[in-house]
Amino acid sequence: MAVVAGIDIGTQSTKVICYDTDAKTILATTQAPHELISHEDGTREQEAQWWISAMTSCFQSMDGAIRERICALGVSGQQHGFVPVDAQGKVLHPVKLWNDTSTSAECDLITSCAGGTESLLENEGNLILPGYTASKILWFKRTHLDKYSRMAHILLPHDYINFWLTGEAVMEYGDASGTALLDIRTRTWSKRLLACLDDRRDLSTVLPRLIEAHQCAGYTTAEAARTLGIPEGIPVSSGGGDNMMGAIGTGTVRDGTLTMSLGTSGTLFGASDKPVVDPQGLLAAFCSSTGNWLPLLCTMNCTVASEVTRSLFEQGVAAFDASAQQAPIGCEGVVMLPYFNGERTPNYPHGRGSLFGFDLHNMTRQNISRAALESAIFGLKLGLDAFRDLGYSAKEIRLIGGGAKSKVWRQMVADVCNLPVVIPAISEAAAFGAAIQAYWGLTHTTGKAEDLGELVAAHVKLETEAACNPIPDHVKAYEKAYETYRTYVATVGPIYR
Repeated sequence: MAVVAGIDIGTQSTKVICYDTDAKTILATTQAPHELISHEDGTREQEAQWWISAMTSCFQSMDGAIRERICALGVSGQQHGFVPVDAQGKVLHPVKLWNDTSTSAECDLITSCAGGTESLLENEGNLILPGYTASKILWFKRTHLDKYSRMAHILLPHDYINFWLTGEAVMEYGDASGTALLDIRTRTWSKRLLACLDDRRDLSTVLPRLIEAHQCAGYTTAEAARTLGIPEGIPVSSGGGDNMMGAIGTGTVRDGTLTMSLGTSGTLFGASDKPVVDPQGLLAAFCSSTGNWLPLLCTMNCTVASEVTRSLFEQGVAAFDASAQQAPIGCEGVVMLPYFNGERTPNYPHGRGSLFGFDLHNMTRQNISRAALESAIFGLKLGLDAFRDLGYSAKEIRLIGGGAKSKVWRQMVADVCNLPVVIPAISEAAAFGAAIQAYWGLTHTTGKAEDLGELVAAHVKLETEAACNPIPDHVKAYEKAYETYRTYVATVGPIYR
């Protein structure tokens, strides 16, 4: 009987699950919160030690008998964060996160050096956006040169946790593609972009060794095992970004399925057996953590929109949803652009939350509440449109994240996207995906390698009672409201870009 643990280092918290692969049941689920360093210039940072402390708390709160049975670990981590580490393993600076927009100037410098956006899409496959890691490295060089000169490893959040667990600095292709420094077609580091960051220092010497998704990142050290109360020497899988692990945890490993995550950020992604480069640059051309590719749209503001609006109106979730349901589709012309953290898609790093369309009659709590919900889904529909333009035929959407718990939001996704919506039975998709990948990696270390697609089919189950189908009249009403939303998105471009 194999018990595996999946660790998810998220923005708001760390979550750990222990999964019995024979009984196909969750044995334990624990969670510990994180703080956030936030400044008006777009800075969003965390201390790497907070993740270690949260992970330790999660494991120590588990039954020791369960911990002793763990055979393998898998780590999911928030994407794009920049963890600079020195030769002694010390983190040199607070970690700049995926939603940090303070490096837009560095994005412009790298893009110009690379010959512009068309050149980036043609050569590497991804644009240089503030969310990605590339501009954070250049920012570190420009603002903290002494620390930069001592940097021995460039790690992402999940890589750092793997490093802490095993002592090995490695990176798999999924998270590596989110740095924007990887040529996603050849799966190699882009020498010309590394030179744009530093034309004197060979940054390939501080980037981790790249490994395949099924390979082991290393084995738990005595110190890590003692701290967490788990066995020493057990394999730690390659891991991946939270979206890559969420794809595994929802069964999005083959063409035709899309996963939408309604969390702090909003994401929409699908599996592909070939590279997918969007000429508009809306979809990120990422690799997956399964050996394939994972075209993905990410918005930096999803549940943020409802949270700040609920706070304004001093309402709980149930009251807020009820209020939103009292407004008609389209909110009588009221439109929210929820760019509270700036925005990545569209690329509006200087974006701000905005409300449009008020008249003497429609400025109501109900309309504003519904506009907050609609805006998050409309932002993700931009990605669905891009998928369809590229010939990706979606059959359904698998919905995860905190927003998936809302019946109002589930039906809204089905109606806006005009696709059936289903809910995975295990809601912690990133942690669960990390656990499944750990099991997949374990089968390779034992010489009994299994097919990941078959493992996913055997272990990922869907909650049919929570499924939603699109309602034709709603679909038509949302089409009109969506066009109004897009008009405002295009209009604010000169202000927020």
